[in-house]
Amino acid sequence: MPIWITMGAAITALVLAGAGGLFLIPFLRKIHFGQTILDIGPAWHKAKQGTPIMGGFLFLFGSVAATVIGYLAWRLAGGADPTAAETSSNAIRLLTVILFSMLFSSIGFADDYIKAVKKQNLGLNAKQKMAAQIVLSAALLGTLYALGDRETTIDLLFWKPDFGLLYYPIMVAFIVYISNAVNLTDGVDGLCGTVTVISMLSMTVLCALQHEKELSLYAITLAGGCLGFLIWNLHPAKCFMGDTGSMYLGGAFAALGIACRMHLLLVLVGMVYVLDAFSVVLQVLYFKITARMHYKKTGEKGKGKRIFKMSPIHHHFELCAWSEYKIVVIFSLFGLLCGLLAIGRVVWL
Repeated sequence: MPIWITMGAAITALVLAGAGGLFLIPFLRKIHFGQTILDIGPAWHKAKQGTPIMGGFLFLFGSVAATVIGYLAWRLAGGADPTAAETSSNAIRLLTVILFSMLFSSIGFADDYIKAVKKQNLGLNAKQKMAAQIVLSAALLGTLYALGDRETTIDLLFWKPDFGLLYYPIMVAFIVYISNAVNLTDGVDGLCGTVTVISMLSMTVLCALQHEKELSLYAITLAGGCLGFLIWNLHPAKCFMGDTGSMYLGGAFAALGIACRMHLLLVLVGMVYVLDAFSVVLQVLYFKITARMHYKKTGEKGKGKRIFKMSPIHHHFELCAWSEYKIVVIFSLFGLLCGLLAIGRVVWL
């Protein structure tokens, strides 16, 4: 795909997302769709009470619109043979990934809407979210299967075992974990947006190296859209992406990786997300195990120990007196390193 179309699409997404904040943020303030902060987070987060949520609509609209514009420009410029079966198949795969991302976002929107209306930081319960995510993940895999992706191997970098039918439940669990990991990263001003700019730029290169031009286009518009959103989301944030945005990004990131069959490469590119979510798993497990041991010794309940001062781990660093800017910079640099390693693996191995 010509560089002028790729860069033009990214800039279009950036401009649409950035300019859209001039209209969306005042509207969200007008209808009082603001964030409610619970007491369980860092105390200074209380100052963010009332900050508009659902800012994720900025990069959602920006990335989708820019992808459509870029794709049409590419087709009009003669970049693909309209009579070729592969052209139609690739277009449908692109549409599938976009629709999956938007449907995942709808789960987050429902969650944000309940929070905004009820003025509490708890929207859909965990079972409702999980059930919807499992259904959508299975639908994505089913659609890709219908489009001809019937391979059941998992790329473990130096080994590709065939899991047969077991591949599908494993991938459903994988998609749910990755998408929720992205969601958990949205806890510090600018963190999820900045890390996603880095990860989507890496995905742009990886998709291009695998000749996935259409998916590469979508990845770079996601990077551009997030960059435009950061105008409003860097500390101090004027709006939050909300679950509307983080679930959209999580769905898009997971779908791009699955559609390109980049299993462990997806984990490597998204290592910031993966470790942030894993810190929650470690914290909960360690607390439950130590609480049970304490109960057996003393008969007292709820006296477990913690590994981190708070999870996800970005909150731990906040409580270690790291500024929000420092967390964003360090996490993003780590994400950049992981992305370069993933690209290096494809290029040199």
